[in-house]
Amino acid sequence: MQQLRDEGVEVRCGVDVGVDVSVEELRSEFDAVVLATGSREPRDLPVPGRDLEGVHFAMEYLYGRNRWVADGSYEAPITAAGKNVVVIGGGDTGADCVANADREGAKQIVQLEVLPEPPARRPDDRTPWPLWPQKFRLSYAMEEARALGTGEQDYLVSTTSFGGAGGRVSVLNAARANPENPFGPPVEGSDFEIKADLVLLAMGFLHPEQALLDQLDVERDKRGNVKASTYETSVDGVFAAGDARRGQSLIVWAINEGRQCARMVERYLGTLEPRELIHSGNVEPADTGPAGPPQGRASYGLSVE
Repeated sequence: MQQLRDEGVEVRCGVDVGVDVSVEELRSEFDAVVLATGSREPRDLPVPGRDLEGVHFAMEYLYGRNRWVADGSYEAPITAAGKNVVVIGGGDTGADCVANADREGAKQIVQLEVLPEPPARRPDDRTPWPLWPQKFRLSYAMEEARALGTGEQDYLVSTTSFGGAGGRVSVLNAARANPENPFGPPVEGSDFEIKADLVLLAMGFLHPEQALLDQLDVERDKRGNVKASTYETSVDGVFAAGDARRGQSLIVWAINEGRQCARMVERYLGTLEPRELIHSGNVEPADTGPAGPPQGRASYGLSVE
């Protein structure tokens, strides 16, 4: 972050675009806007008892934990300490929930996945080299929880409802999912219960939050992501990159897309009438490297001394 600041990037924290600052204000101040908001709309689990206290989206829990790690005096609104915790979802977000709950001192942690358990070795008929092998991998979090005797994971589990008393969850009702169709009706007569004082929903993310996209009036694809095949959206001067454009994915894709989007923004800015030059560490003093100072600004009609 300090390197970005040294190069002239102004970082404004605690600003909710569309709420604290309007889209109109943003567009009037800047020639180009890049939507890199991620895919933050979580997938919900609309079963009976979903509204019970103690059933939360994973990020509601992880936000608090992250703030506590940064500042030990922060009192997180959700805690797993001493509780029977159930994490629904077997991805990276679910693993982070397991790890944090374990380090908080959870009594028991059960991680559930609706899909079948992957095979121990690469199935060459489904994911031949060089495709990423679809095989079982024990996450760092579950490895840690198992070592402490607090964690277990189960596959082909379909959550049917949550139960409790006094408005608070105490049990998760489930059944075995059909291996041939895990998202269809569960296997009849396979019902069972799991103790649950805290349930964390980590079943992935659907698309970017739509309120800002509505205000910008950008076109979206069928999944609700920003439609921007070449990073430029349907609105002139508005670009998108990362999960906001491609959907939930990995950080390596975000890095790659950020770089490619920056190139497209640079091309776009080169077509505009120049504003007053904003001096940064790359311009004043000039870069003393072997290639000399950046030359790209010349395309904007700006001289670099």
